[in-house]
Parts: sequence; C-alpha cells; structure tokens
Amino acid sequence: MAIVLHPVFKQILTTKKRYIVITGGRGSMKSFSFNACAALLSYEAGHKMLHTRVAMSTAEDSIIPEFVEKLDLLEAAQDFRVNKSDITNIVSGSKFMFRGIKTASGDQTAKLKSIPGLTDWFLDEAEELTELKKFNDIAMSVRGKAAQNRIVMILNPTNKEHWIWKKWFEDHLRYITIDGFKVPISAHPDILHIHTTYLDNPHLPEDYVEDLRKLKLTDPDIYQHVVLGGWKEREEGVVFENWEEGEFNHYLPNCFGLDFGFSPDPCAMVKVSVDRKLKKIYVQERLYGTKLNPEQVISSVKNGIDHPNDLIICDTSEPRLYAQLKAARLNVNMVSKKNTVNSGSIRADIRDMHEYTIIVDPYSYNIKKELNNYVWNDKKASVPIDAHNHGLDATRYSWRRLVGYPSAKGVRQMN
Repeated sequence: MAIVLHPVFKQILTTKKRYIVITGGRGSMKSFSFNACAALLSYEAGHKMLHTRVAMSTAEDSIIPEFVEKLDLLEAAQDFRVNKSDITNIVSGSKFMFRGIKTASGDQTAKLKSIPGLTDWFLDEAEELTELKKFNDIAMSVRGKAAQNRIVMILNPTNKEHWIWKKWFEDHLRYITIDGFKVPISAHPDILHIHTTYLDNPHLPEDYVEDLRKLKLTDPDIYQHVVLGGWKEREEGVVFENWEEGEFNHYLPNCFGLDFGFSPDPCAMVKVSVDRKLKKIYVQERLYGTKLNPEQVISSVKNGIDHPNDLIICDTSEPRLYAQLKAARLNVNMVSKKNTVNSGSIRADIRDMHEYTIIVDPYSYNIKKELNNYVWNDKKASVPIDAHNHGLDATRYSWRRLVGYPSAKGVRQMN
C-alpha cells in the first residue's frame, strides 16, 4: 500500500465529528484526496460504506471505474476485490457499496435507508441532492456499531439557497482570504469542514494553472465561484436580472399583491408602486410565511396594509379564503384566472416587466432570495420554473393592475 494524503485531509481519519463537508473548486483534488481517505479507512475492520451520487445509471458504468482508477494511482488496487456494485478490502473485510439515489428504476431513497449496519455514507457531488428530507432519511440509517460513523459530503459549492449552506454555513460563518477573495468556511460545531483549491494541488499542469489565473482577470466572479469554490448569491439563468436594492417610493400609485400559499409553500404579500415614466417597479415585502391558517392570513393581511381600503390583488387558487377576506371587509380583487406557470399571461407579464427596473426594499429578504433563484425552466419558450415565485407572483399581480388600471378603486396615489 502506497497511499499518501495531503496533510489537510488527514483530519478525516482522526476527527470524532459525525459530519464532514469537503468543498473546493476546479483542480482542488478534493475527490481524489477523499477517495484516498476512504481507502485508508477501509483497512479498519467493520466498515460498511455507502458511496452515492444523486443521478447514476449503474455503478458499474460510472463511479466504480473512477474509484478503481484512483486505487491504481495509489498503488493499492491489489488489496481490493471489485464486483458489479461493491468493492471489498480483502485485508480487513470492510466493504464499499456504490449506489445511485436516483436511477433508471426511480428514486432509491427507501432502499438506501433500509440497508442494515451502515457505518459510513459518502455523498459525492452533494450539491445535486436538493432535498434535505432525502439526506435526513439516509443519514439516520448510518448507525452501525462496528466502526465510527461518518457522513461525508463532497461538493462544488452552489448557491446560498441550498440546504447544505442553510444547515451548516449560514449561521456559523468565518471567512478566509484566498488569492485576494473572501471564501466562507463553516464554523458549525457539529461538522469538520475542509476546503481546498487548485493552489493546494502541486500536481496540476502549468498551462492549466495559467488558464485559471487568466480567468481571475477576465471573469473574477466565475473565478471566485468555480475556481476557488465560493458560494453564489444567485442561480444561473435567473428570470429577472433587472433588479437592484433601493428605498421604496411611497409617493407613486401603489397597491398590494397577495399570493396564497399553504405549507410548504409560503403565503406572500407585497406592496408595489410603479413609475411608468421612468420604468421602475418598487417592491416591499409585507408578509411571507408558511403554515398559516385562514385566520392568521386574514390577521396578517390586515396588519400588513397601510389603510383599511388599500387595494389587494390576489390569486385565484383559494376562492374560499378570498371570500373570507372579502367578509373581513378587505378590498381584495382577484387576478385574471390565466394563472398557470405555462400560461401566456405569465410569459407576457415577464416580458413586459423586463422593460422596467425592479427596486427591492433592502429589508425584503425573501423577495431578494426569490429573484436570485427564480430561473427559466425553458428559456427558449419563456417558461419559468414553478418555484421561488410566490412573492414575485404577488408583485406581478399588483404591477399589472397598476399599469393597466392606475385609477382603480383603492389604488393609493400618495401615502
């Protein structure tokens, strides 16, 4: 056996932490170094290791050849027996099982969480697992007593809406400076976080390194995210790039938009004003909550508007709640029933809203999150995804009313 580890990865072998997060950018050797760690761990008896990727046709065609190639490079292949979906360390008897969470046969979460005696779970390309529940379901099955339990996530950082960021980074941050850029590191007490970049890899070809350094000059945002492994504020291909933070203008015609939502979808209400001459839409978040019952929605709406007769444009999905809002003497109007994600009205609204600059109140955190994550499902057909859009739909309802009927009853001309 001739396995040699980069010093920073040796912590994986000695840590008592159950959760380990490994991040990095291009050429950061995170996958190779972790596989070296996994190979070393397998020389301890008793390990039953689940190695997964989210999407995988067969382990035989994808992940196993990659792992065997690394064993060859580490000069350790002679100690392992390889079959169709498993690799066994013949020295210790410890075993790797290679599986996909989603395969051609469908979602495999139920099968994976039922594997008995798991001591370790390695989730490669963890950014592709977008559902925290699936992670929790499998993680809870890692409780084998034959060896120390480890759950390892290897990923290229994605955007800050991902559950990994929210669970282990968002409230437990420190920053380090790498090549002039600040990179977030998790200080969460429950995890070991290892972050590497190409600057930690002495084996890269010089021309490859030179290309990466050129990218620093030509596209520093890509360099920070893709090369250094920083986290993005927004997804690629967002629907609305035409927005910025700014103070809400109360001295323009304004009304409210309301998008109903019940768990897990949020109920969202915004105040919107429009400057048709300067082509500006001002947005201020007034309500954004989940698990609200009808009484709570009515109370929150009453508290969220400025005057009892303020106009509120709401969607058509909850006619009973709409009637209750009416009965509560709120000035609610329904938006057009053309309200599906594939409807022409949505595509037309988005097209027309692109002619405006959207000014978002600095404290409207949920609206900003939606703007950073509302992306195209089919950009060519102008069809957005049906997610991250509740506050934006509310914005669209009220904007359309203000543009089309600025003198409608309840539209406030000055506040």
